[in-house]
Amino acid sequence: MLKLSSEKKWLSGLYRLRFTRVIYIGLCWSLIDLIVSFFYYYGHRQMEEIIAIRFAIALLLSVLFGYVFIFGYRNFLTKHPLVTGLLIKGVLLVVGAVCITLLIFTIETFFLTEYKYADLENIFFNDQKRPWLFFKRTLYWLIVFLATKLFVEINDKYSPGVFIDFLRGSYRQAKNEDRIIMFIDLKDSTPIAEKLGHEHYFGFIREFIKMISLAIIDHQGLIYQYVGDEIVVSWLTSQKNCNKALATVVDARKNIQKRGEWFRRKYDIVPEFRVGIHTGNVTIGEIGVVKKDLAMSGDTMNTSARIRSACNELNQKFLVSKEFVECAGLQPMHAEYLGDFELKGKSEHVALYSLKI
Repeated sequence: MLKLSSEKKWLSGLYRLRFTRVIYIGLCWSLIDLIVSFFYYYGHRQMEEIIAIRFAIALLLSVLFGYVFIFGYRNFLTKHPLVTGLLIKGVLLVVGAVCITLLIFTIETFFLTEYKYADLENIFFNDQKRPWLFFKRTLYWLIVFLATKLFVEINDKYSPGVFIDFLRGSYRQAKNEDRIIMFIDLKDSTPIAEKLGHEHYFGFIREFIKMISLAIIDHQGLIYQYVGDEIVVSWLTSQKNCNKALATVVDARKNIQKRGEWFRRKYDIVPEFRVGIHTGNVTIGEIGVVKKDLAMSGDTMNTSARIRSACNELNQKFLVSKEFVECAGLQPMHAEYLGDFELKGKSEHVALYSLKI
């Protein structure tokens, strides 16, 4: 039996992804503030000292507020209706902008002047320029927050890295790539749906897909699409990525096993899944007019889907093609040859292997 236990990481793929975003947000905000500060303080006799102190303050506060953006109220807001969530987000953005402006203003003032805390009210209200300056800085941070929130919301609609590819125009012109394609779906989905009913089945599917998706993210898979209880995933073709695909299957099963008791208590069913994996050339490009998306097409996609469908006919959970076996360098003890089969929509027979994992 093939053992692909992934290395134990102190942080899951999802949290590593989110922490990376926090760092990027912190650096971007700090650099924006650095540029603004340069023009604002240009010519000041203490310009270098002011900018250095302000950059350090802005970096620290940016990482803190970036953490709140990515982690702070994510779970809290998902429990509220869309309109309520938007209102809460709006209030939090304004409060955040005021707080970060006030903190930077206060710390900057006391670092660079001889004013004491008791003088803060006089500094702010007796200097006619201060309230206006405070308002401008708050507005500036609010715009930065709104732009960041918009970017994060849009980015969350796509698999990690896909939105950046859209911005770069990487797939504006369709291109051919060699990719590993994995189709995953829920085993016995129709009987489960009939047993649970539509509403309970939706909750069941949502949790099932979450367990699978966490494993995919851990192993840097590109989630191409969700279709009902089906997930389509891809990696660029390489032996290393073949191992990531295999590790994804192993970890997805572990995730479900760990959550098994919860599934049993709530739904009286522990989900199982089927997998079909193939590797080959696909065409990738942007499609859509009012809704842009990334589309993959080609014989490899069709073959992968048919391999997954063959799991039922052959009473197997995990089937892969000969091309994938060769790419991954799997030994016969790890992938059992089942024979050459005629798959629907294929003119030639396809050699299928059952994974021993």
